[in-house]
Amino acid sequence: MNSTNPASEPDPDVAAEPNLQLAQFAAGCFWGVELAFQRVEGVVKTEVGYSQGHVHNPTYTLVCTGTTNHAEVVRIHYDPKLCSYTTLLDVFWGKHDPTTLNRQGNDVGSQYRSGIYYYNEKQAELARESLEAKQKEINRKIIVTEILPAKRFYRAEEYHQQYLEKGGRNGRNQSAAKGCDDPIRCYG
Repeated sequence: MNSTNPASEPDPDVAAEPNLQLAQFAAGCFWGVELAFQRVEGVVKTEVGYSQGHVHNPTYTLVCTGTTNHAEVVRIHYDPKLCSYTTLLDVFWGKHDPTTLNRQGNDVGSQYRSGIYYYNEKQAELARESLEAKQKEINRKIIVTEILPAKRFYRAEEYHQQYLEKGGRNGRNQSAAKGCDDPIRCYG
């Protein structure tokens, strides 16, 4: 792609290992969303960050101003032999309300929007199919989730990584063990 703005380019990164694939989701504050994906068998690595905006190398403070158009996202490195993309989509739909525009609970702003950012056409197809199925399931409300190609991922500051597993703001660690179904406390 011929672009002068790196933030608008496709994500150039590759998965942590050759047998893994990448996925990227936005579903509100990235802390709780990341923990939900950490608990999935076959998810090898998660990282939180910013994507889909127009500013190169954004910071949390800048993203929170709402002027960069970045979404808070979780980027997932997963083993497709142990975890299907469809499984990841199920976790995504189950973790947030896809009918609220730029909002999840008390978190308000475009950085908290709902989005599926795909790395290939198969992911795009599965994302669209899952959105159609979810729309039929919830019937009356309109889903506002965007489905777009994954743009450059900017890793968030280190203190945001595995935030809830490390204890969050209250210092109460939450389990990231595979299969754990303990309730997720959004701020720790």
